[in-house]
Amino acid sequence: MGFLDKLEKGVGSVTNRAMSRLGDDIEPIEIASKIRETMDKRAASFARDRSVVPNHFRVRLPATAIEQVRAWSEEEMAHQLIDVATSHAAEQGYSFVGPVEVVFASDSALTASAIEIDSSTRRGASTPVATPSPTQPILDIDGQRYLLTGQVTVIGRGSEADIIVDDSGVSRRHLEIRLTQGHAIATDLGSTNGTFVEGHRVDAATLLDGNTLTIGRTRIMFWDGSQSADQAPSPVGAAT
Repeated sequence: MGFLDKLEKGVGSVTNRAMSRLGDDIEPIEIASKIRETMDKRAASFARDRSVVPNHFRVRLPATAIEQVRAWSEEEMAHQLIDVATSHAAEQGYSFVGPVEVVFASDSALTASAIEIDSSTRRGASTPVATPSPTQPILDIDGQRYLLTGQVTVIGRGSEADIIVDDSGVSRRHLEIRLTQGHAIATDLGSTNGTFVEGHRVDAATLLDGNTLTIGRTRIMFWDGSQSADQAPSPVGAAT
């Protein structure tokens, strides 16, 4: 499903009314194009086959457009634009050094049709997979893949988590993945509903390649980086 198709579907579910433009002169697809353009302009080559691009985008819009974004759903708009950035990175072979973030800001100095993007590179404990590495562990959370780039990655529903999961059955700080001495240790952080590995509730467990974890209604697949996640076999006895 394309960006505009997803956008129009989201608009119907969130506000029950169509919104094809932000204010009088800005279309959502124009913001998406501006983010892609910013990534292309700021791509920095660190090796022959690796270019790093910004992962934090501050979208400055006229006040009327910001009002429309907030009336529709600022969080949903940001989510759609994050999808755009991640997909563009995969298509172009770009890498991120942290999670992709999109925030909106009102700028009274802008004309009615102006869009300005401030971008920066911010390192984090995990990053969406754009160009999978065969040597780094990967988490697949309901279809979204993340490279584990830090020693400790916290997964939860709260904004303080490294990977935020939109699931009411998940605690704010639910699960920790710690990389140590070549192993990945999953530890439940005192969550309300518990952490399950291959269907068994655990306080802590050493993860093996292909393991399935379940927190709330969210399923997490773990790959240890020994092979591409696209080639890895489905785990046997995965939790449902």
